[in-house]
Formats: sequence, structure tokens, C-alpha cells
Amino acid sequence: MYHIIINPTSKSGKGLTIWKSLEPVLKDRKVSYQAYLSTHIGHVTQLTAEITSQISAGGKPVNLILLGGDGTLNEALQGISDFDMVNVGYIPTGSSNDLARALKLSRDPVELLTQILDGTHSRMLDLGILTYESDTQVVSRLHKRLEHSSRYFIVSSGIGFDAAVCEEALSSSIKDTLNRFKLGKLTYLGIALKQLITAKAVACDICLDGGQTIHIPKFLFSAFMIHPYEGGGFCFCPQADNGDGLLDLCVVGNLPKLLILIALPTAFWGKHYMFPRINHYTASSVRVKTSIPLWVHTDGEVYLKSDQISISCLKRRLHFLI
Repeated sequence: MYHIIINPTSKSGKGLTIWKSLEPVLKDRKVSYQAYLSTHIGHVTQLTAEITSQISAGGKPVNLILLGGDGTLNEALQGISDFDMVNVGYIPTGSSNDLARALKLSRDPVELLTQILDGTHSRMLDLGILTYESDTQVVSRLHKRLEHSSRYFIVSSGIGFDAAVCEEALSSSIKDTLNRFKLGKLTYLGIALKQLITAKAVACDICLDGGQTIHIPKFLFSAFMIHPYEGGGFCFCPQADNGDGLLDLCVVGNLPKLLILIALPTAFWGKHYMFPRINHYTASSVRVKTSIPLWVHTDGEVYLKSDQISISCLKRRLHFLI
């Protein structure tokens, strides 16, 4: 039995069309399934919680397939209470698809569904968990409140510049227009340039595994990566390994804005570390404190600003169907 949650508005409204092309595959193969359409922000989390709550003691794991973008998958993670009892399949139909890029998933939804149905075992992937240790009540444009003080993520989280870009992009009407022409990356790049120009000087302390503390007087952002890519293809951490139990950090600060403008495009190819004061670290847990509250994201989903967060990596926690 497969439970399939579809975000019909993903891929600029083509999510439902893609689902209709997949349903005949399930029927031809006589696969038992139940489909659910999400209707609003947070609905995927609710649906996932309802589906996975049906697990009984000693029962079989639930097979869950998500059809949507990285944000849809992120929502689903928040609804899972026991990751040992859930197998997750993913058919990417979003604009960024950074997880699919990192895992080299097929771009053909029919082929990918077939691979999931034919799979005889699951792949174990790391999960991240971010906790807001201070809640400023400054909520993003798409959300009314933060439901929980902690959020899981599968691709990356971040604080500062990259999260501010995500917050604006999520509510941008230009994004949907550019996605129709397969130019979604330009949304992030354009907003990134705008955010960079208006960014204020912020001090930041980053503590790695409870030991080394990195002080950055003029902090721009830090990305905490499980996979190499975020933001629609920025390869911020080329070395990231999704099963090593470690977060890969890309930390940027103390750079002139003109130099950042030059360095940013090179991140598409993972070449940005050749610039001074763009640094890479690894840690299983991180604590971050900033002098003023900044936007925070998990898999590109932005809820609120915070000036103190903690992030940890849960080694090989997610059963991923492939």
C-alpha cells in the first residue's frame, strides 16, 4: 500500500497534470494506493501526521510518496513522529529540486515512480534538525506562526542572507512566471543581488560541536548542508555527504559587497572557496548567535527571524525509497 501526497500547485501549477500521468502506471501495475491533494500551507504536514498515525505497534512501515518540491518534502518531515516506521519516496516537481539534483534522480516522473515501485530496499539518508532557541515573533510573509520550536530538514538550513533570499522568493510572483520558461534560477539570483545590496552589518558567533567558536564581525550567512546544493543549484558544499552524520557549513562574512557579487555566481560550480573569508567547516552539531535577529530557513522554507539557533545532524535517519 502506498500513500501518495500531491502538491497540485508545484511546478507552476503542473503538479496535478504530472500526477494524472502517473496514476495510470499504478493502475496498470495493480498497485494498492491512496492519493491525497494538499490545499494549503501546512496541509502536507497534517496529511502526513494522519497517515503515519495509523501505524500500530509491531506493524509494517508506511510507504509514503511525495509529489512536489523540496518544500513539500520538508512539510512532510514535520508530520513524521517515528522515522523508523516510514519509507519515503520523492518525485520532484518543484522549481529548485536540489535534493533530486544531489541524488541524481531521474527527471522523468514516470521512470522515477517505476524505480520507486521496483525498489527492494530503502536508502538511508541523514536528517537535520534545527531548533529556534529564541523566537522573535517576526514571522515570514507566508506563515502566521511557528507551530513547533524545532524543524527537520533534508537538504539544508541556513541563517542570514540565503534565508532572506528564500523568504522573498517564496512570495514572489516573478518566480512563477520565470518557472514557466524554465528560468526559475534567475528569481533567486535577482533577489540575491537585491538582498546583498541592502544587507546590514551583523556580528555572529558559530560554535562547532560545543568546542571551537568562530567569531565573524561582519556576518553575511551560513548554510548548514546535508547535500551539496541549495537555492536552485548553488553548490555551496561540494563535499557534503548525505550519510556521514555531519553538517557541512559554508560560512561567509567580512567580505566587501563587490567581492561577494563576483563570488556568488561561482557557487553554481562550487568554486567560491577560492575567495578569502568564504570558509568550509564540518560538525555534527552547531550553535549560532547573531547580534540581531535574522531570517532562518529549513529546505528553503522560512518561518521567522531568530538570533539564536542550534542545528544537529541525525545520521542515516530517513528511509528513502529509490
